[in-house]
Amino acid sequence: MTSREQQVTEVFVEVAESLIADFDAIDFLQRLSVRCREILDAAAVGILLADENGLLHVLAASDEDTRLLEVFALQHDQGPCVECYRSGRARTHIDLTDEEVSVSWPEFAAVARDIGFVSTNALPLRLRGRVIGALGLFQTDPEPLAPADLVLAQALADVATIAILQQRTRAHTEAERDQLQYALNSRIVIEQAKGILAERWQLPVDEALSVLRGYARAHHRKLSELAREITEGTVDTARIRSAPVPPPPVSPPSPTTP
Repeated sequence: MTSREQQVTEVFVEVAESLIADFDAIDFLQRLSVRCREILDAAAVGILLADENGLLHVLAASDEDTRLLEVFALQHDQGPCVECYRSGRARTHIDLTDEEVSVSWPEFAAVARDIGFVSTNALPLRLRGRVIGALGLFQTDPEPLAPADLVLAQALADVATIAILQQRTRAHTEAERDQLQYALNSRIVIEQAKGILAERWQLPVDEALSVLRGYARAHHRKLSELAREITEGTVDTARIRSAPVPPPPVSPPSPTTP
């Protein structure tokens, strides 16, 4: 099994874990954004979800620059993920240096280029025609993704949708909305917590989040619950910083055919 096949397999294993009662949707989407970046060889990945009123929010990003870019896009109501969500159709091979793109999304295109992105793709998070968000892929080189990569990207977007909607407690649409709203509220708390830790520890925000996620996983804690304790001041953050985080488990080698 190749490294890429192993990574894809691990994503689907993580989706299977979403069937358990204490599945942490926020942590899953954060990990998925990083996995998508690695598997698809993208520079960065962002995941946006809509709330009960149809308004998009950034729920996960592979890095802080991408999260801020997507927040900026939402503030200016423009960009590939916004249009992808509204139309329910993928927006692919978008050249951010193209004049027409700059005219259509002036603020978004300018900020994206300043970060270093030159092309982007957006895939809908959808299930049976219902669109609940979008997955954005950003690249620092103009080489377009191969058709097979786009198919895989859409499959990963579908996986994210399934994992989110698995959490509903009943088939009614209201249950789906409640789950999405809970995830969005949890995202806000996590953003607050990582800001607190970054300032307290004098670390970049991305590094503070990495330490927080590592501690939560190593101690079998929900990321959102631990973040809430940090914002409420009921946990010793020095203990989190100093606690050793065990390395991720090493996957056993694939059996070889004699």
